[in-house]
Amino acid sequence: MSVLIYAENADGKFKKSIFEAVSYARAIADQLNTTLTVISIGDVSAGELNSLAKYGADKILNVANAQLKNFINQAYASVVAEAAKKEGADTVVLSNSFSGRGLAPRLGVKLNAGVIDGAVALPEQSGGKFTVKKTAFSGKAFAVVELTSANKVIALTPNSYKIVEAAKQVQVEDFNVETKESDFKAMLKEIVRSTDKVSLPDAEIVVSGGRGLKGPENWGMIEELAGLLGAATACSKPVSDAGWRPHSEHVGQTGIAVSPNLYIAIGISGAIQHLAGISSSKVIVVINKDAEAPFFKVADYGIVGDAFEVVPKLIAAIKEHKALA
Repeated sequence: MSVLIYAENADGKFKKSIFEAVSYARAIADQLNTTLTVISIGDVSAGELNSLAKYGADKILNVANAQLKNFINQAYASVVAEAAKKEGADTVVLSNSFSGRGLAPRLGVKLNAGVIDGAVALPEQSGGKFTVKKTAFSGKAFAVVELTSANKVIALTPNSYKIVEAAKQVQVEDFNVETKESDFKAMLKEIVRSTDKVSLPDAEIVVSGGRGLKGPENWGMIEELAGLLGAATACSKPVSDAGWRPHSEHVGQTGIAVSPNLYIAIGISGAIQHLAGISSSKVIVVINKDAEAPFFKVADYGIVGDAFEVVPKLIAAIKEHKALA
């Protein structure tokens, strides 16, 4: 019995969400009084692999296979499942990212495991059962789910668990798995990343704009505010539909779901479809000139005012604070 976590990488680097997931998996391993093994697939340097020991990994399985350089859902699921069997892992942890959401159900089938996606808290354990709190209904609610299966797969929501340092003497081991032709029937041909921007799913702060900004020519202040805060930029669905902003920035039920520490909504009314994608945010700040906007009902802080007056003052205040720091 042990715990296994799949640590995905982006261009050979591990993101903050992976350190959160490793910390989470370490806590589960401590609950079970067992070991934590990390599996990494792709071209990752020795130094980057060793960084995982800082968060509690006892062993790292390194899969350096040219066929697996880019994410391939079925093939990666087969490799992670074989690693779980090799390590005798009855609990597998993933980050609930794009790849994690694809892997979790496949691992459930391959390992005959119960699956929890969108976990937001450590499981409570009793008699081999896990009781886990998770997001439900596109983030509009929480559900408490009980896993009674012997094997379990848990996908952790980014920004829902703290990073905890628990340095270990780690053992790195090359792990080779014979791939099957059937695992490569659906291939990912290309990944295009916006390398100059903060990734929305991983962002701790998100600055988002809506139709209240009146047009794409007014987005400069959104980007300036985001730059000052080290934040990602986002938008509502009508904005992306109008072509003011790329669809990759659309946050909501039919877009990207985010769970940052701080979500700033500027000129967004707060339709239920938008709220579904941001309701897991820890703190929500709303700036809108309509005092009756639905968004104010869920906001932690609200400013009733014209965005074209409020945001420049906010930018000036942040600049002044940074100059004094």
